[in-house]
Amino acid sequence: MTSVILTLVVVVQQPAAAKPPAIQDNSFFIEEAFNQESGVVQHINTLLHAGRSWAYSFTQEWPLGGQRHQISYTIPVEQGIRDVALNYRQQLAGIGGGTAFAPRLSVLIPTRSGGQTAVQLNLPVSVQLARLVVAHLNAGATATRRNATLYNAGTSLIWLARPTINAMLEVVWSGDASSGDWVINPGLRWAHNVGSLQIVPGISFPDARDVFFYLSLEHPFTS
Repeated sequence: MTSVILTLVVVVQQPAAAKPPAIQDNSFFIEEAFNQESGVVQHINTLLHAGRSWAYSFTQEWPLGGQRHQISYTIPVEQGIRDVALNYRQQLAGIGGGTAFAPRLSVLIPTRSGGQTAVQLNLPVSVQLARLVVAHLNAGATATRRNATLYNAGTSLIWLARPTINAMLEVVWSGDASSGDWVINPGLRWAHNVGSLQIVPGISFPDARDVFFYLSLEHPFTS
C-alpha cells in the first residue's frame, strides 16, 4: 500500500475589509488543474504513516511569467531519496474561470543504483459541479524502457464547507495493463491566512491503519 500511495503522490495579500481567500489547493492523491498564479509560489509537504513506516515528499511549484506555464519538482523520501520528479504544466483551459485543464509532463530521475529514468504524463481536469462542490479528475501513465507502463486514474470530490474548510473524498486506481490497486481516501483540509501567507494543513485516511498528513505554504515572491 505504501508504494501505491507514494506513486500517487509522485502526481495574496488581501485588503483588510475583504473576506479571507478561499482554498484552491491541491487534493492529496489527485492533481487539481489550476496552475500557480503569477508571482505566487507553493511549497507542499506530505507525510504518510503506513504500518511502521514513514514516507515524506516535498514539492515546490513556480509560475513561469504567469498562470499559463508552471514548473515544479518533487523529492520523495522513504529510507533515502527516491526518484526525483521534474515537472512542467501548461494551463490550456480555466484561466479566469470555467472548467480547468492543465496537462503535466514529468521526467523521473533515478537516485539509486539500477534505477531507470521514466517519463510521466498526467491529464488533470477540474470542474465546479455546484456552488459548493468541485471535482478533480485525473488520467495518466508512467513509462520506462524496460518495465511495464503504469497507469493511473481517479477523481476527488471537494465540498467547500467554508471558504477555508474543505472536506474531500478521493478514489484512485493505479496499476499496469493486467492489474491494479484502488485507494479510497477521505480527508479534510483547512486554511490559515496570515497576511500574504496561506497555510493549509490537511489529514486523510487512505487505509484503516494509515494516516496521511499534508501541509501547504503559499505566498507571493514578488511585490
